[in-house]
Amino acid sequence: MRVIVRTVSELCITVGTVIVLFVVHVLFWTGVKADHVMDDQIDRLRDQWAQVPARDGAPAHRPASSPAPPPPYRNGEPFAIMYIPRLGFTWNKPVLEGTATGTLKKGLGHYAGTARLGQTGNFSVAGHRRTYGDPFKDFPKLRRGDAVVLTDGTTWFTYRIDQGPYKTVPTDIEVIDAVPRKSGYTRPGRYLTLTTCDPEWGHSHRLIVWAHLDSTQPVEAGKPKALRR
Repeated sequence: MRVIVRTVSELCITVGTVIVLFVVHVLFWTGVKADHVMDDQIDRLRDQWAQVPARDGAPAHRPASSPAPPPPYRNGEPFAIMYIPRLGFTWNKPVLEGTATGTLKKGLGHYAGTARLGQTGNFSVAGHRRTYGDPFKDFPKLRRGDAVVLTDGTTWFTYRIDQGPYKTVPTDIEVIDAVPRKSGYTRPGRYLTLTTCDPEWGHSHRLIVWAHLDSTQPVEAGKPKALRR
């Protein structure tokens, strides 16, 4: 009997240790790795933007009448940086093309097929609520009037939240329509949709916020008002 009790006790201790290590891995290590990966994505973008004037031998200043067309988004590659002051003035995340599992481990993901940044339509972005850096951990704190600012290296785009967080189910794909039916919008415009999982450690539902493009300005003009302390 003593041998059985001792064996069961040791087994329980071993299982408990494995569980603790797993939790540490999920809560801490994946976050550390994700933060490093996201910082690397942002550094890559800034390096690319710094080299744009000299790329392919192009002149540093193009005539205003013939602006360079924006390059196509490449699947799994970063193309913008997002800032949400409500989530902290140091909060910034890279936005990559696509919403595949591997892509969302590197940052936020743009739903392929939705509008491009700043263009007419619905620029839609997804992000993890928990794990892989917890980018949208505080998503429920978002409120109407909050700014969501993005840059593609040449322009600042400031969106203002109009509605949310709205709770729905994963099959409700209408939330990323060009004019989302439950958003309150009734006509085409330049919209932004953010989506994440709910509850924090589950994925049975989705939280949604909708925003409209409020203003734009060239990066040469400095940071937009929403990012100034």
